[in-house]
Amino acid sequence: MLKVIVASRYCSHLQQLTCYRHVASLSPVQASIEPHPEVQGVYTLTLNRPEAKNSLGHQLMKQLRDSLQAFNQQEARCLLINSAVQGTFCAGADLKERAAMSPEEGGEFVKGLRATFSAIAGLPVPTIAVVDGYAIGGGTELALTADLRVAGPSAKFSLRETRLGIIPGAGGTQRLPRLIGRSKSKEMIFTGRFVGPEEALNIGLVDHMTMSGSAEQLALDLARAAPVSLRSAKAAINEGLETDLESGMQVEEHHYAEILTTEDRLEGMRAFKEKRQPKFIGR
Repeated sequence: MLKVIVASRYCSHLQQLTCYRHVASLSPVQASIEPHPEVQGVYTLTLNRPEAKNSLGHQLMKQLRDSLQAFNQQEARCLLINSAVQGTFCAGADLKERAAMSPEEGGEFVKGLRATFSAIAGLPVPTIAVVDGYAIGGGTELALTADLRVAGPSAKFSLRETRLGIIPGAGGTQRLPRLIGRSKSKEMIFTGRFVGPEEALNIGLVDHMTMSGSAEQLALDLARAAPVSLRSAKAAINEGLETDLESGMQVEEHHYAEILTTEDRLEGMRAFKEKRQPKFIGR
């Protein structure tokens, strides 16, 4: 932990990612954020714990929190959330670890899990969860933190906590109803049944279904937009939905006024006039 703090204190944002990868190399990398090799502004958060189907244990969660701390939000236009493990997005909590915890320790772990997922949901840049395989319990809750969800042909969503004598504890009972409605959410949570990609698309749990299980084209589309516009639009939508329409219009007016003097807005106007593609810089 001390090494990561030192890295974040003395390294630039891009250097922090490099420093974190060096520290993480001392143990298997189970969660990391990397820039897209070809498209500026697109980053990928990858889960990679194959021996436990990406279950959310202490080490994975620590690496996830450290990666988020080093993530360069200012330059990013989009963050993809995916899995490097074939057939699995995330199997939820590590039940072997949880079995060894006291009720107090279990409560603290879930509290930290909830806070980390809220941090992902609160990122200012657009996020896309790419689910191809099992997303069970906390895996579905992780997908729910994203702005958009893309399902591959093998995607299976389930909130099975009621079958374990508990309830979803990392946002499932709150984010799911806001996405698909009260009745469907209750059915999913009460029964714990699996929802495949076609049904997930039909009920609004996912936004796209692709045979390739890839969201790269969607990310490329987002990368063409101005970073300041993406952040302002996301903030306006999220904040406005928490209030009435009249107040929401004031929220929109506030965020619109904020971008009027940005360099990206001026570049967008110049590019339109000159009939060329704009070169946004995120300011």
